[in-house]
Amino acid sequence: MRSRYSAYALRKADYLVKTWHPKTLPSKLAEEISEAKWIELVIHKSWDSQSPNEAFVEFTARYRNSQGKAEKMHEISRFIKHDSHWFYVDGKFI
Repeated sequence: MRSRYSAYALRKADYLVKTWHPKTLPSKLAEEISEAKWIELVIHKSWDSQSPNEAFVEFTARYRNSQGKAEKMHEISRFIKHDSHWFYVDGKFI
C-alpha cells in the first residue's frame, strides 16, 4: 500500500499499472494521478482474508485536488497475490 501511495505522489503511472490487477485497471489512470497533490497516508489496519492469496488494507490518504482544495480518501483496498506478487484489485470507500 505504501509503495502505491508513493507512486501516486510521484506520478509513477507505470508502477501503478504494474501493481494493479488487469481486470480492474482503469483506462484513464494517467489523467487521474496527474490532478492531485498527495499529502499524507495513514494506514489504519491490514488483514488477510480466509484465502492466503487475498488481503485488505484500510487507509486514509489526504491530498489537494486540482483546484487546491484539501480532500481525503478513506478506503478499504483489496489485494490479490498471484505468482508471489500482490495486485490491487478494488476498494470500498468508507
